[in-house]
Amino acid sequence: MELSRVRITAVAGKISQIKAPDHTQQEVQYLQRLVDERIPVRVRLSDNQEVEGLIEFYDATFVRLTREGAPNLFLYKQDLKYLYELAQS
Repeated sequence: MELSRVRITAVAGKISQIKAPDHTQQEVQYLQRLVDERIPVRVRLSDNQEVEGLIEFYDATFVRLTREGAPNLFLYKQDLKYLYELAQS
């Protein structure tokens, strides 16, 4: 059992082990907000390239980045370092 994923609490002299959840759904909620509100983002890839656009679709393994004046991209999540929102004009 991984210790990093187990929370140990002492209650009245007893120790209980409660496993932390594997997924909190925060990623899904955040990506859905980006899609719904059409928020432009900049994505940094694992090879340090940066691309900008709108996330129009996502699933468990990739996101679709729609760009103006450039081809749309399907990016595997494993190849993303991070993404951040751009200021909307």
